[in-house]
Amino acid sequence: MTDLPPILFLHGLATTSARTWGDNGWFDLVREAERDFLPIDLPGHGVEYKTTSDFDGNLANYVSRAIPFPLVDGVGFSLGARVLLEIACTNPNQFRKLVLAGVGDSLFEPDLKRGARISNALSGAKDFEDPESRYFHQLAEHSDIDGTYIARYLKNQESVMDPDSLAGLNIPVLVVLGENDFARPATKLVNLLQNATLVTLKGVDHFATPKDFHFLESALEFLDAVPEW
Repeated sequence: MTDLPPILFLHGLATTSARTWGDNGWFDLVREAERDFLPIDLPGHGVEYKTTSDFDGNLANYVSRAIPFPLVDGVGFSLGARVLLEIACTNPNQFRKLVLAGVGDSLFEPDLKRGARISNALSGAKDFEDPESRYFHQLAEHSDIDGTYIARYLKNQESVMDPDSLAGLNIPVLVVLGENDFARPATKLVNLLQNATLVTLKGVDHFATPKDFHFLESALEFLDAVPEW
């Protein structure tokens, strides 16, 4: 194995590490690059988590406690990317490099109505017409997703990030956004980060991001995790 640190993978809302990363080939390629990796499923996501487990509602704290290594590279998508960024703001020495996909300036400008629609969809409501709510409702129907539990604890999460919290973060960060992602733009986010690079995925929306080859290729190159064939 390489001397580089393990790669921590965090998935998006109402899915799992296996579906976000494993099914899209990430784990196979990282393994071929001889890198150790650590996929973590967030509370209410995946078969391993039990809602009776000790969880104080703070996702950043939950993930931090689950990392057994002194240093990691981090790859996060959507909710997972936000959690990684929150951890890095308070403990930048935890990471060598970060890849943040599916997040942008909306981190600082919440859409409360959209958030309420998604929470209702996760909780099982069916009286919606917008495709995004329908999509999250379908995700929550997987047997390893506890949508009601997820929606309940997300209501207690901070709705916005404080831009000032990014001031001391100077590790290399790769921000990846699809051209058609609702999280765009990422101008403010990239400008606030001291050492950030932006990659735009042409013709890609939010939900297609994890399976986009340009994302995969760019991230693995950034993390020094390209397999040698």
